[in-house]
Amino acid sequence: MRRFASRGGIDTERGAPMSKTEDESGTNAQERGDGSSQSSVAAGRAFGKAVLRDARRGAALGAGALQRGGRLLWSRLAAKTTKSERRASPARSPAPRGPESGAPASPPFGRRRLRRLMGAALLSLPVIIALSAAMAHILLPNLEEMGARAEDRQVFEDAHGAPLIIRGAVPSAYAPLDTFPRHLVDAVIAIEDRRFFQHGGIDIEAIARALLRNIRSGGIAEGGSTLTQQLVKISYLAPERSLSRKLHEAILTRQLERRDSKEQILEAYLNSVYLGSGATGVPAAARIYFDSAPEDVTLAQSAALAAMIQAPSVVNPLADLEALRARGALVLDAMEAQGRIDADEAGQARDEMAALVPRPPAIRYGTWFSDWITRSAETLAPAPRGVSLLRTTLEPDLQVAAERIIEQHLAAAGSGAQAALVALRPDGAVAAMVGGRDYGESQFNRAVDALRQPGSTFKTIVYLAALAEGFEPGDRILDRQLDIDGYTPVNFDGRYRGEVTMLDAFAASLNAATVNMAMTVGLDRIAQTARTLGIDTELRQTPALALGASEIPLIEMTEAYGAIATGRIPFEAFGIRSASGMAGQDRIALNPVPGASGPQIDRIMAARQDMATLLRRVIDDGTGRRAALTQPAAGKTGTTQESRDALFIGWSGDLITGVWIGNDDNTPMDGVTGGGLPAQIWSEFMIVGLNLADATTVGGAKSLETTPAPAQCNVTACRRAYRSFDVSDCTFQPYSGPRKLCTR
Repeated sequence: MRRFASRGGIDTERGAPMSKTEDESGTNAQERGDGSSQSSVAAGRAFGKAVLRDARRGAALGAGALQRGGRLLWSRLAAKTTKSERRASPARSPAPRGPESGAPASPPFGRRRLRRLMGAALLSLPVIIALSAAMAHILLPNLEEMGARAEDRQVFEDAHGAPLIIRGAVPSAYAPLDTFPRHLVDAVIAIEDRRFFQHGGIDIEAIARALLRNIRSGGIAEGGSTLTQQLVKISYLAPERSLSRKLHEAILTRQLERRDSKEQILEAYLNSVYLGSGATGVPAAARIYFDSAPEDVTLAQSAALAAMIQAPSVVNPLADLEALRARGALVLDAMEAQGRIDADEAGQARDEMAALVPRPPAIRYGTWFSDWITRSAETLAPAPRGVSLLRTTLEPDLQVAAERIIEQHLAAAGSGAQAALVALRPDGAVAAMVGGRDYGESQFNRAVDALRQPGSTFKTIVYLAALAEGFEPGDRILDRQLDIDGYTPVNFDGRYRGEVTMLDAFAASLNAATVNMAMTVGLDRIAQTARTLGIDTELRQTPALALGASEIPLIEMTEAYGAIATGRIPFEAFGIRSASGMAGQDRIALNPVPGASGPQIDRIMAARQDMATLLRRVIDDGTGRRAALTQPAAGKTGTTQESRDALFIGWSGDLITGVWIGNDDNTPMDGVTGGGLPAQIWSEFMIVGLNLADATTVGGAKSLETTPAPAQCNVTACRRAYRSFDVSDCTFQPYSGPRKLCTR
């Protein structure tokens, strides 16, 4: 870490007086322990800050104080002189002094005193300023101390490497300097800092020129900040007006110029400057305003982008196009006057500037996914320092299709309800995510954050628990009316069928038969199966649990189906595939959570093929017929009481997808069931996904039917999490109850 040289006995690394002797108590501060040492440093810093504050006040008020004091002293001197003249007797007038007498005129005592006071004050002003600068060097954080915090930045890409759209409008983007066209760099330098490659960070010539112009205009007509100073303001300092901040800015500017090359500073500036409409950096602005990559912008567009820097919220294509054109013409004038473009280039660019219009991106997608992934991206460890490039799992073709299909089906049905969809690859990668009907109206992510009843989609867990306990699809169970402490489940059509096979009961989604079987298996066993499949939300162990009365996010239910489909437990959705530096260094592959094994998992996995048979029967000859595809598919419908929620979750090929429809206020929908609108949306989306040419290559996983057996227990993670972990059976001892399987 770079430090300033010690001056005047000050240790600039500690910010406290240096001494080789012991303190007053006879004990070295370092030997007293951290608390005393830290308190000494804190006291030293507090004292230094007080000195700096007083110095700053003195420098700011010095001129005014001198002026007011001078007027007061002169007035008092004049009063004393007049008084003494009145007292003097004509007979005792003093001998004449001055040129006539040959003796020098001696000023009165008050005038000599005033001169001494004013001289001392004027001499002290530079001392005050110098002291302020020295204290700023010592007390204010230097570039290295602030750099890690200011320069860390995450840039997101979709699964194909394109910039990911953030917040519905602004792409996450970062471009190396060599990808910017020369005319774009020249446009920025010409209008913002023409001597960028000549000065050392602070351009005295530009400051003087700006001061002169401002004096002539009677206002602020021009600024003198360099690109380096602007980058320091953007990246390191809070927007406040104070002497200490200006001193800090100057110090950091010089440090930045010594640390980085001009090219590095210019690259950081072009990727950090705010250009309005939520666009930070030239790459984002080029995409937002002209739907262009930075390397493809024209000369006129480059001049327009440079023109926005001065007042981005006011001068931009979407806010005031005419103001942008006028300032863009000034940029072209400056480029021509400085010899950066010739007359012909300038003329053609002016013609294009006169007809310049914004061209925003036609497609904005992945907004709910972007919000979800940015919340979790900061938890990645280890993450590359500086600017890191995060390759996400979002597949733009699937995402656009999901948003389009949902909107079309809801509009065709005349439904004002909300909808959510999440599509996972066999390794857990999120290929598409829709959190609502219109992101512009509501940013709430119903695929991740909404707690809603899953309805009969939870029956899959009930039947899986039964199969794991030894039931078989052909076993007969009772579908009859029952009363459990006042709870009486009723089938959708109000009829009871007596003895039916598990296969038929599941395909027809019979409520009474399901609750009867759940009571036989045991609600605790069903809850344990749900937990093993990765459902973390609270499960109320009442008979209604079997019919999906507990509230569970759509993504958790879809993950549970993913575990059954792939045979890997735990099955966790993830959204970031890899992380690396901008130049590709330090690439970190973020692999999915490995599968575990153990007695409970083994029992569940032994039953997954029978469970898949039941789920396929739902689509072939049950409540999910509208979800049918031209290839094998498995899934389950779900409808809660009074159609407050309607769902369809299932898989085919290498996609596991969940769809939910409902009202935010939990009011009933008019006749919407899981086998209707959700099944139709699911089917159309799956057709698109399965027909995409690269669908099987993005996630790097094969068809679900050929998914390999689950991996072994994650010993490293389990040992880290539980001191009582036993590698022989992958279990740990909780605070109470029997040993449990570690599913980390």
